[in-house]
Amino acid sequence: MALSKKVRNLDAVFHPGSIAVIGASREPNKIGHVIVKNFVDGGFSGKVYPINPNAEEILGLRAYKSVLAIKEKVDSAVIAVPEAAVAGVLEECGKKGVKGIVLITGGFSEVGKSDEEKRIAAIAEKYGMALIGPNCMGVLTPASRVDSVFLPIYKLGRPRVGKIAFISQSGAVGGCIVDLAARAGIGMSKFVSYGNAAVINECDLLEYLAEDKDTEIIVVYLEGVKDGRRLLEACRKITPKKPIVAIKAGKSAQGAQAALSHTGSLAGSAEAYSAAFRQSRVIEAETLDELFDFAKIFDQPLPAGSRVGIITNGGGMGVLATDSLEAEKLQLATLSGGTKSLLRQSLPSYANVRNPLDIIGDADSHRYEIALNAMLRDPGVDVILLIILFQTAAIDSGVVNIAIRASDQRKKPIIAVCTGGEYTEMHKRIMESYGVPTYSSPSSAMRAIAKFVEYAKGRERKK
Repeated sequence: MALSKKVRNLDAVFHPGSIAVIGASREPNKIGHVIVKNFVDGGFSGKVYPINPNAEEILGLRAYKSVLAIKEKVDSAVIAVPEAAVAGVLEECGKKGVKGIVLITGGFSEVGKSDEEKRIAAIAEKYGMALIGPNCMGVLTPASRVDSVFLPIYKLGRPRVGKIAFISQSGAVGGCIVDLAARAGIGMSKFVSYGNAAVINECDLLEYLAEDKDTEIIVVYLEGVKDGRRLLEACRKITPKKPIVAIKAGKSAQGAQAALSHTGSLAGSAEAYSAAFRQSRVIEAETLDELFDFAKIFDQPLPAGSRVGIITNGGGMGVLATDSLEAEKLQLATLSGGTKSLLRQSLPSYANVRNPLDIIGDADSHRYEIALNAMLRDPGVDVILLIILFQTAAIDSGVVNIAIRASDQRKKPIIAVCTGGEYTEMHKRIMESYGVPTYSSPSSAMRAIAKFVEYAKGRERKK
């Protein structure tokens, strides 16, 4: 799709060669200090220019009185100054030729100051600047080490490079997801908290990410939108190529009021949003847990159908998985005669060769390898659910390598269920970091698989 100038200028926000931090501070507890430190400590390879009229140096970098005092080109600016000073520094950025702005400062439409917000939007529009915010938490691009998030790294983890882009109207919600992704080893291509959306809104960001070669999956947290029709049309164009997973907040009457005071957004009808999501094939999540669960499964190859093969070293977990499969209207795969014959030859005589395939509590990593390879070859299996109880005596870390190698073949989606404490969590994080989505329960895994299968079927119909 053809992008407008301001949307094209988002390149300066996500991939700047140079950046000015306006409102940079020498005080470690100030937002302007944290942002400069994040760029310095995070390994940003471009130029960083702290702007503070009362400082000569901040964190070893020369400080400037104004962005206009910098002789070199400045691609982007992060603004963290009091609300009354924003319009003036935006004018200076426009005159300097800055293309991208991340405006951290709040105190605009979310507190009833809509006229002041319109004023800063007009300045940005006059100069063609792509302005994120105001009242936002910042932007991350892990690949280019761009980090304007105003929370320090030791408090909020930063995710590795990956394929998921995350758009959040709320900085707090976005921060939680980023922190969870970092802990779980799930990678991101972009993160942006866009706040009040005075200039760049969710539709602009969706259109940009649709063309972004580093992004394959788009995740969105919404409270309200500026243009519902445009959102629907944008999603309709994007979802045949890239999945969009969205959560709509502010569905209740009181939640809608909270959204208005949070980002100055009218939440709108929950039913209307859900209908629009269905029409445009957006995958709607009801909770933050689902948002996370649905997004990460798209790291796997699309399934050819809805027939699920289940491998487990605990019979009870296989029963729970089968119950969840039926509840989600998925199919229990029927193993072929050849697969059953191979498994009978390779597994102990006391293993019951059927689906779900219980390889028994004394199973070791090699037994998992036999079962996985058999289901990968079976044409009647579209998705493999791999249940691993790490608490059993025979299981060791080798099963993780087997799961990763099988997933790397990209023949079929492989989804893991691992329930347990810290030892289990450690192995889950390793698998997640290599693109194997893991879940703590069969029910959460089956919900994600159902959404995955539904999306794949819709995409196939579009061809």
